[in-house]
Amino acid sequence: MNSFSTGRSHRVFRRLRRLIAGAALACALLNLGHGTWNEAPPRAAFLNLESGICNAALPSSEADSTSKAASTQGDISSQKPPYHLDVHSNIAAVADADTSQLLYEKNANKVTPIASITKLMTAIVTLDAKLPLTDLFTVSDEDIDDLKGTRSFLSVGTTLTREEMLHLALMSSENRAAACLSRGFPGGRSAFIATMNRKARELGMDDTHFVSPNGLSPEDVSTARDLVQLVQAACEYPLIRQFSTDSEYDVHVGKSGKVRLQYGNTDRLVGRPDWDIELQKTGFINESGRCLVMKAQVDGRNLIMVFLDSYGRLTCFADARRVRRQLAALQRRR
Repeated sequence: MNSFSTGRSHRVFRRLRRLIAGAALACALLNLGHGTWNEAPPRAAFLNLESGICNAALPSSEADSTSKAASTQGDISSQKPPYHLDVHSNIAAVADADTSQLLYEKNANKVTPIASITKLMTAIVTLDAKLPLTDLFTVSDEDIDDLKGTRSFLSVGTTLTREEMLHLALMSSENRAAACLSRGFPGGRSAFIATMNRKARELGMDDTHFVSPNGLSPEDVSTARDLVQLVQAACEYPLIRQFSTDSEYDVHVGKSGKVRLQYGNTDRLVGRPDWDIELQKTGFINESGRCLVMKAQVDGRNLIMVFLDSYGRLTCFADARRVRRQLAALQRRR
């Protein structure tokens, strides 16, 4: 066979191989279009298919964190075609607070720093101790943030009650207030943090670990799934619900008590007439990105929303609005 014939044969073979590959791809896409897969969809975790909501396929680098959740789901070929929620935060979870059913997740098993979301556990441990809320605490050098260098209106020497410290920690994410609460715990701050971790285990938050009472350390970590559990538990405490959703709060300091410090809520959705929020907490350090957890009533349904690792200053709040809007649209279609 001459060289011309050989080259022609090779070209025919390559063309035939491309045709076979194209036919295989077309078959796969046809199966997908009919809502069926010959095997489990690669790198995707689906939850609550009965509600028509699922998470999008994840890149391979992110899929390992959701493999446990995916493995617990049955064969999806006979289920309804899933819907996808448009959520911009890198990590998210949405759950029905009444049924504890997870409606949507995105990298929900990924362990990540949670910043001041930590303060919800700080509040739980403080209230579980049943110590007098009228006890006085004075801010000391031990309460200053040497890790991140964050500022505070509570200067060293400021004295407030335990209740006031708790209020500021939850509503305005006051770091020194949270530090004071832990320092005033029986056994001191180390005992307080140990109790935080013990409580996390009791709540089934197996991927959560705390090293500080205010979340300033990137070693304060959790997952979106675990934080659904935390929000659910925190909602059992009336003071946490009240303090975290107050729009503003003033405290009086100084020797004569005539210096008024005015605080506002760090959650811009609180106080808006179109939102019915039962509990919320925001958080931010560079390592965690912007964070938001909340329990709110959406179209008569009690939802827990968790948004973590958001890089836009308003992304978490926009995600909450997006989820509310999309779920309302899905409900109308049913």
